[in-house]
Amino acid sequence: MSPAVVSAEAYTAEDLLARVLFSLNEDKAEDIVQIDLRGRSDVAYYMVICSGRSSRQVVAISEKLVDRMKQEFHLAAKMEGKETGDWVLIDAGDVIVHVFRPGVREFYQIEKMWFPSDAHRNPSAIV
Repeated sequence: MSPAVVSAEAYTAEDLLARVLFSLNEDKAEDIVQIDLRGRSDVAYYMVICSGRSSRQVVAISEKLVDRMKQEFHLAAKMEGKETGDWVLIDAGDVIVHVFRPGVREFYQIEKMWFPSDAHRNPSAIV
């Protein structure tokens, strides 16, 4: 079930995070990791890292996520890396999303910079 459209002033970082996780699950992203950055970074409140099985899926997951954020939150998220489909970075303000091809994700291992404190693999409570 898709969340309702909300005004730009009415959503929280947690609302945006829930929508990101919902979208990634809908599009069959794999190995989803959510990292709480509050109190650890001034860049964003949350970081989400996931994988797509191919460059084509990485791009599709990313494009659909950006489109859903625009439709539901009126948020113009910035996207980098779509041209190659190896690693797409989506900056949605309060939530930063990294979508990788598995080999590229393994090479960079960016989630290891934030472990072990507040990372949650495969969140099961999607709102």
